[in-house]
Amino acid sequence: MNFARKKIKDAAIGVGIADDPTALSTFLKPGCAAAIWRRQTPPEVQSWLDGVDVETLPRARVILPAHAVGETVQRLFDMANLPAGAERDWLQADIAGLADMFSDLMTASFLRLRLDVVTTNACRRFHIDAITARLVCTYRGTGTQYGISTDGTEPKRVFTVQTGSPILLRGTLWPAETPSGLLHRSPPIEGTGETRLVLVLDPVTDQEDEI
Repeated sequence: MNFARKKIKDAAIGVGIADDPTALSTFLKPGCAAAIWRRQTPPEVQSWLDGVDVETLPRARVILPAHAVGETVQRLFDMANLPAGAERDWLQADIAGLADMFSDLMTASFLRLRLDVVTTNACRRFHIDAITARLVCTYRGTGTQYGISTDGTEPKRVFTVQTGSPILLRGTLWPAETPSGLLHRSPPIEGTGETRLVLVLDPVTDQEDEI
């Protein structure tokens, strides 16, 4: 099924909505500026994530082979003293699974992985990243916001990705296609007391390494 041009409630034109990860292949089709895997984190995992002490939430920026993500994330969790248990195991497996899915989709052997703990208005302006493509998954807190702008101004209608749902976004280095006008930002949370835990994955290419 082609999700790219289907108008769906609570989504923007040009954004594919998939209820199954295999349908995220629509991201590669013309006219699809972004794709969202619509899913929900298991309630017990979400409750655990929301209650973890901020100081033990993992933080990282690393370039690594896609097949090494699971092992690396385990070490990062250990370094952060993230409490052990079934919920932590789920999070580790989910990050590794998203990395496998995204690297296969983008045919990328290496990924740039970030785990960000956000309490401010980081990247608060709507923008398009200077990359080929990016996967963003907010595990805790408000999800990424996006909208369409044809003149570079702030989108008139803003959509928020559900917590736990990965969004795939094309960047300015995506080859051979007119920019869609789809912009995104981190939600403005400064002063609210909210803490976000965000996973970001980029395929590593020679072109992007020069940025």
